[in-house]
Amino acid sequence: MASETAEDLRIERKPKLAERVVATLRAQIVGGQIMPGQKLPTEGQMTETFGVSRTVIREAMASLAADGLVESRQGAGVFVLEHPALTFSSFSLEIKKVSQAINVLEVRMGIEIESAGLAAMRRNAAQEALIQEAFFEFDRLLHLGEPTGKADFAFHREIASATNNPFYVEILDALGDRTIPCDRASPWYSVEVLSNEYLTGLQREHLSILQAISAGDPDAARTAMRAHLIAAQDRYRQRLTTQQAEYLAAEKSPKKP
Repeated sequence: MASETAEDLRIERKPKLAERVVATLRAQIVGGQIMPGQKLPTEGQMTETFGVSRTVIREAMASLAADGLVESRQGAGVFVLEHPALTFSSFSLEIKKVSQAINVLEVRMGIEIESAGLAAMRRNAAQEALIQEAFFEFDRLLHLGEPTGKADFAFHREIASATNNPFYVEILDALGDRTIPCDRASPWYSVEVLSNEYLTGLQREHLSILQAISAGDPDAARTAMRAHLIAAQDRYRQRLTTQQAEYLAAEKSPKKP
């Protein structure tokens, strides 16, 4: 209805309690915090942890079991399966080359552009605050000269979370913060990706995304995220060009006898 406000729409799309439990546990399983074969906390422990009823926990367990992530063993509890049915579960462990980084960015464009738009429409006040906190944590680390990769990933993850669709978070968690080049742990680490100029440019792009989401402007949020990810692709391609130039320079330099 035209008379509905943005706040009304956010309330309507508020995820069920069970979905929140599922999203949290799924992220922990995919991220390796809960390992295959490990027993989940008891039903009573999870009701206390999540502040929900036993009915909600049972619904969440049924959903995780249907996805092939866990199984219930009579009299023993609920256990994480040895081979979770998630296509992306080990994806981040195999990414080593710049060419793969470009491919990952292409996948992220297909996911994060829309997640930014949805976050602009659906985020609540707490979710918006978490996005902003991740933004300022990046800024704090930047000014201290410390690695910003984890804060960068957190910024994108909080946007995905603000869609209130757990699958956006699941995919980002599966890709992992190894897709963020601004950290010494990244397989694509180099001096130039930790330069102040490079990181300051990233932060300007992040600000455009944050402002659009805070303004509740989905089109602007999508545009800002698209520009950010295209710029990232261009930076990777520039690195390939630089590597070629360095190779040619080395070939032309006098060879030592």
